Amino acid sequence: MTATPAHTTAPAETRIPGSRAAAPCAAVPAATRADGPAASGAASTAPTSPDRPRRGPRGLAAGRAFLLPMGVAAALLIPLALAFPGAGSWPAALAVDLSGPLGRAGDWIIDHRDSHPLFLYLFGHVSNAVVVSVRAVYLLLLAAGWTGVTALAALVAWRLAGVRLAATCAAAFAACGLLGMWVPTMQTLALMVVAVTASVVLGALLGLAAGLSPRADRVLRPVLDTMQILPAFAYLLPMVLVFGIGVPAAVLATVVYAAPPMARLTALGLREADKGVMEAAASLGATGRQRLLTARLPLARRQLLLGVNQAIMTGLSMAVIASVIGAGGLGDRVYQALATVDVGAALAAGIPIVLLAVVLDRIADAAGRRLGADPVPLDEQHLLRRVFSGWYGRLLTLLAAVAAAVAGRMAGTPVWPESWTVSVADPVNSAVAWMTDHLYSGVPVVGGTADWAARFTGWILDPLRSGLQAAPWWLLLLLACALGLRTGTWRTAVTAVLALGAVGVLGVWEASLDTLSQVLAAVAVTLVLGFGIAVGAARSARAERMLRPVLDICQTLPQFVYLIPVVALFGVGRAPAAAAAIVYALPAVVRITVQGLREVDPAVVESARSLGATRAQLLRQVQLPLARPALLLAVNQAVVLVLAVVIIGGLVGGGALGYDVVLGLAQGDLATGLVAGAAIVCLGLLLDRVTQPAKEA
Repeated sequence: MTATPAHTTAPAETRIPGSRAAAPCAAVPAATRADGPAASGAASTAPTSPDRPRRGPRGLAAGRAFLLPMGVAAALLIPLALAFPGAGSWPAALAVDLSGPLGRAGDWIIDHRDSHPLFLYLFGHVSNAVVVSVRAVYLLLLAAGWTGVTALAALVAWRLAGVRLAATCAAAFAACGLLGMWVPTMQTLALMVVAVTASVVLGALLGLAAGLSPRADRVLRPVLDTMQILPAFAYLLPMVLVFGIGVPAAVLATVVYAAPPMARLTALGLREADKGVMEAAASLGATGRQRLLTARLPLARRQLLLGVNQAIMTGLSMAVIASVIGAGGLGDRVYQALATVDVGAALAAGIPIVLLAVVLDRIADAAGRRLGADPVPLDEQHLLRRVFSGWYGRLLTLLAAVAAAVAGRMAGTPVWPESWTVSVADPVNSAVAWMTDHLYSGVPVVGGTADWAARFTGWILDPLRSGLQAAPWWLLLLLACALGLRTGTWRTAVTAVLALGAVGVLGVWEASLDTLSQVLAAVAVTLVLGFGIAVGAARSARAERMLRPVLDICQTLPQFVYLIPVVALFGVGRAPAAAAAIVYALPAVVRITVQGLREVDPAVVESARSLGATRAQLLRQVQLPLARPALLLAVNQAVVLVLAVVIIGGLVGGGALGYDVVLGLAQGDLATGLVAGAAIVCLGLLLDRVTQPAKEA
């Protein structure tokens, strides 16, 4: 599985595996099985559908593989249920109170943070190094001025991809200045430069170890799984306890959050290196180090660059969230707007975040394509290209940026002039006020957004939460076991049962089921909307082109930004948190589903169409079955992304585990925050394992 953050990212990675192409003879009759025009002759000779239950030895073996572990689980759980009876709640005798030990650990950290050698000679030096690095980059950006930074970004983009990307970068930085966000943008950019550099180095080292050593891979895999499942908010509390509120805690939380995607992709690239090339290098007498430097790493270049891109996106998302612990920059403006429900101010700070994400993403992507492409001969290049090629071209690029910076300083405008700014807060707030006045309540027939929130809470969230909390704890464990066996293997079932049981052992059973009810409801709505939109986009190239910029913007906006408009429209409570989670996860579901439907074998589709299958039959019996891996990945990503935002929804009345994490962070309560964070990890592990059957089934 993967995070996004983005803002995103974490977050997670949403690469689409190739769809499993089926043979036309097996898929086409399925499409003509119903009452379509071609059903008369083909249906009688159609082979058995893979969806039908198989009889015979294989079917009996599958049944035994399901029933035997379920019987073992029931034999273990039912005596426990009889020994420790309870209605729906977890028995207190099976819970462990960690508040005392964790509270004492938190108090010890606070008491010794200024005197213990571990803090003075290790964490203190790390904190100072982070502060010095971020300050140095920030001062360098301020010294370059808006002219130097804009010119450097445009020149680098031009050298990598041409005029169009250069114009995009220049326009993006100019927009940041026009919105009056130049200084916060530079603060965020300085933090990003330091954090992403450190996360790429750390992730590459971890990925190198996992890619070269199977033992290291087995050790690191659960660690990376936990790091990617744990929501961004849960990283902040331990960092604040150790480093205090400020830039060091924010940077190091960003590094820890952004390193796992880089590590995973680095290990993947090293493991998938062409064995023929490696054997050829070994036969020529190359040492292990030479094979690594001359064969493995060049062959893994694509995955390495994708890892850098993912680190940038997840790092930017975390850098914005880290504003609650003093990161400053654009995230601080968004957090202040959230505190006052100022949608206009949030949008004014959110747009530069989107633009910064777009610029960094496009430049990283262009650099990757440039490294992987064959060099263009000098005689085929334009004059300017020939002048700016090679090492002297890089020097000229730097000199041109310096000249632009000097020109800006001579003109007396090192910082973007205030007279050139445009305020969007007032018009946006006026539009939001109109929408609130006219849409919040009193809308004829359909009702207002407040009515929708109340109905969603009363008709879906409350019954689902009550049902989960009233169900016997042992029955829920059996259900987790059944889901694990249904979607994977007995290892999946054991992991699911242990993850759900750990929630009860931690003593947060009720709150965890509350969070689980919000996640399940939001995921259901996300999948219904996402699959519907994706089917329409997959059938129409024009619709897909219209959706693409909307999805790009939605995927780069930080999670905080989604909370503000939903609070303005829906109020506070669990429904706004679920609404924000739906909007945040929807783009990933749509993208993955569209890609999966488009990758279905065209020959199979044409064969079914030629036999007279209707569009509905084609979709239901050919395209959706063949796109099953992509659909399962979409479900998995929806679960992970929804869980991340539901936790942040604790800031707007979402309650449950999200509230405990926010409360622990606000009060410095290590016990409350870490117990809730551990429960979130267990829930994420449970949901992740039972929604990715393609890996283990």
